[in-house]
Amino acid sequence: MTKRTPLYDRHREAGARLVDFAGWDMPVNFGSQLAEHHAVRSDAGMFDVSHMTQVDLVGPGAEAYLRTVCANDVAKLDDGAALYTCLLNESGGVIDDGIVYRLAADRYRFVINAGTRDKDMAWLHDHVDAFEVELTERDDLAMIAVQGPQARERVHGVLPEQLAAAAAGIKRFHGAGAGEMLVGRTGYTGEDGYEIMLPGDDAGRLWDALLEAGVKPCGLGARDTLRLEAGMALYGQDMDEDVSPLEAGLGWTVAWEPADRAFIGREALERQRREGAERGLVGLVLEGRGVARAHYRVVTDAGDGEVTSGGFAPTLERSIALARVPVGASGECEVVIRNRSVKARIVNYPFVRNGRPRI
Repeated sequence: MTKRTPLYDRHREAGARLVDFAGWDMPVNFGSQLAEHHAVRSDAGMFDVSHMTQVDLVGPGAEAYLRTVCANDVAKLDDGAALYTCLLNESGGVIDDGIVYRLAADRYRFVINAGTRDKDMAWLHDHVDAFEVELTERDDLAMIAVQGPQARERVHGVLPEQLAAAAAGIKRFHGAGAGEMLVGRTGYTGEDGYEIMLPGDDAGRLWDALLEAGVKPCGLGARDTLRLEAGMALYGQDMDEDVSPLEAGLGWTVAWEPADRAFIGREALERQRREGAERGLVGLVLEGRGVARAHYRVVTDAGDGEVTSGGFAPTLERSIALARVPVGASGECEVVIRNRSVKARIVNYPFVRNGRPRI
């Protein structure tokens, strides 16, 4: 049986198309996916992301534990700051990715994916015994992402006055909290905005207030086209347990210094770093007709690769993709779509950032 977020009834009443996503009944769209995409790029849209797994880590050993299980280094964080990181296996493959918030010296929150929840929690618990820290999954919390150029202003208008003032002053990848509510200036769309964590019992009231403030409800369909345009990796497509951060365009998430920090997977990554990765992630823009999809073959001047994420980009009005190809591939290439070769070119990504095309 699928799970339901605290906002499920509101989604049904709004006529959302609901599907099973990672074991949850989630809205794909509330009507026009294209309109939802453009609302986030031009104004403000909101997403129910309460299916995400939120884990609190509390205790004097919390920092040491996270410095061991995360490829990025939480020692860089001050109270209220956050970072994006990967969990790696011993071979350097990505178990999952997520965001860690430092709430206090001995208290952190880790937000990870819904589809990998069971294996993530098992893996985190497998490595906790050597540390004085307690892991608590916060299934009592909901999460609403509000994204777009007008998102912050709309959110400030519905938050309690003191929290609104605190949120207005935070930088990107920082958070402000009051009681059980945490407002993080993070997101998965390439636009500014917030991800708001709060008790599930309060989620409906916040959703209604944002709706009244003119924020457009958006589904997972628009979230995917937005994140693709922003060049943001999706777990299970752009990286997995057989792909390292260096092969997934996520080398920037690995904190190599200090050199004596022994995080899980470091030895394998150091070896790959010395020897050089054989493949890397690039952006593609199709020049011919067709839409690139995951697993389509990519033919380059350095050898064959594969599309990891692809689709139609509403902001650009053309097909784009992320692809894993041999290192050194550049210039023109071809994507094989249903046994037909379509011309494309390799580009740097993100394709769109803060509403503006970058290709």
